[in-house]
Amino acid sequence: MLRCLLLTLFLAAPSLQKERDFYSNRVVNIRGKLVSLEKYRGSVTLAVNVASECGYTDAHYKALQQLQRDLGPYHFNVLAFPCNQFGQQEPGSDREIESFVRKRYNVSFPMFSKIAVSGTGVNSAFKYLIESSGNEPDWNFWKYLVDPDGKVVNSWGPAVSVEEVKPHIVELVRKLILKKKEEL
Repeated sequence: MLRCLLLTLFLAAPSLQKERDFYSNRVVNIRGKLVSLEKYRGSVTLAVNVASECGYTDAHYKALQQLQRDLGPYHFNVLAFPCNQFGQQEPGSDREIESFVRKRYNVSFPMFSKIAVSGTGVNSAFKYLIESSGNEPDWNFWKYLVDPDGKVVNSWGPAVSVEEVKPHIVELVRKLILKKKEEL
């Protein structure tokens, strides 16, 4: 009897546990503090692997900051994850990266510690993004659109501009705002 009960509980346990999603991950921010991505749950997120010395850097950082200014921080956030895997184009320390993006682009969106976004040693948040979208970054400035529940909606490579992605983000933010109004 006890064995049957334990087996039932064991089989039911996965359905009782919260399903894993993007926001269930913990990451280290650019200043070295462990942060739960749970704090972004309920908002739309654009997760991006960034680099300071890439040909895409200037256009992307300017557009990402404008997007954050236009839509954030209550319903939307850009979450930037520096990565040095592609062309060694993010060689600096976290402190140097933060100083560069704050001075050059006046970045106000959350920045995280430098990570691996593909291959061996991939960060758990990016592992989720890759598995959910079926797209693994092969260069800097991959963009993953995550809904308020932590599910990946779409992803785009670096050749796709932030301006091309913006209508998808705006639509998700619009739906989120309407849903919140309905709940009042």
